[in-house]
Amino acid sequence: MPKLTFVPPMEAKSVADLPKDEGWQFEPKWDGFRCLACKQAGQVDLWAKSGKPLGRYFPEMVELVGALPGDTVMLDGELIVPIDGVASFDALQARLHPAASRVKKLAGETPALLVVFDLLDLDGESWLDKPLRARRAALERYVKDVGSDRLRLSPITADAAQARHWLEGLSTELDGVIAKRSDDPYASSERAMRKIKRIRSADCVVGGFRYGTDSDQVGSLLLGLYDEQGKLDHVGFTSAIAAKDKPDLTRRLEALKGGPGFTGKAPGGPSRWSTERSAEWVPLRPELVVEVLYDQVTSRRFRHGTRLHRWRPDKAPSQCTFDQMAQPAAPDQVIGAVLTKAAGRRQKTH
Repeated sequence: MPKLTFVPPMEAKSVADLPKDEGWQFEPKWDGFRCLACKQAGQVDLWAKSGKPLGRYFPEMVELVGALPGDTVMLDGELIVPIDGVASFDALQARLHPAASRVKKLAGETPALLVVFDLLDLDGESWLDKPLRARRAALERYVKDVGSDRLRLSPITADAAQARHWLEGLSTELDGVIAKRSDDPYASSERAMRKIKRIRSADCVVGGFRYGTDSDQVGSLLLGLYDEQGKLDHVGFTSAIAAKDKPDLTRRLEALKGGPGFTGKAPGGPSRWSTERSAEWVPLRPELVVEVLYDQVTSRRFRHGTRLHRWRPDKAPSQCTFDQMAQPAAPDQVIGAVLTKAAGRRQKTH
């Protein structure tokens, strides 16, 4: 039997809305780490989407995959860490720690789940060329036989209305909806899937800005929201500024120099977002309000860069508070079951 090696996972192309033609299968897009889990002849490999090994950061998952039935199995899925029944991206990020003792401690306190959605190999038989509906049926049988709370099956639906419900009522553990052709084979490294994200908006105070690299014009705006104590916290940035608008905007910003900038959490504070340029910013008087479009929020910060939508001269800076940000919604019953069963089992054993 040839040795299984890393298979570049099938990827998704971003689209604005759910496909409307027939033949699509819809799944939640989980907010975790993509993971190919492989067991062969007693050896376990966990690969990230890039092909880098993940095993040292998730020893409990190495143990689980090593105990799976069959001599050979390769699964495609998402690693997530549930905290109180909700997937925590911060807890997942905390696993990427250089100290093995720290990783072991976290693995015991907040064990990860592998939410699987595809089958690539089973008992030495490749499933890559089989249609998705056949791979899914075999995967469902396999996960049922395993019967582990740490290996969970991602929900699916062929009903676009149900997919729309997931998309519009997303809780924080979901990142959007994935659409796949039910007749398609596993298209390694190809963008054969469709990815639909929910985009939200927020009105933010411009608490500062950064000049562009080797430029005397604005490169990015630093965004802030007022917390419950009335302090302005840095929550992210936007660099989606048209080149033609930069000269006038730079003059406008420079006229507001000398203000307090962020009075709460400021750029350059300890966080996973920090870079060498984090401290190189210009504080402003908090007078400008801008509406930005964003996708995800983690620890009360925008996960990714935002898109500048429009200026809001009609909005008072004091109105830019955290209560605009989407709060965790009650998860769909089908989706919630993926997380809550394992979380409940863990609480009972401690």
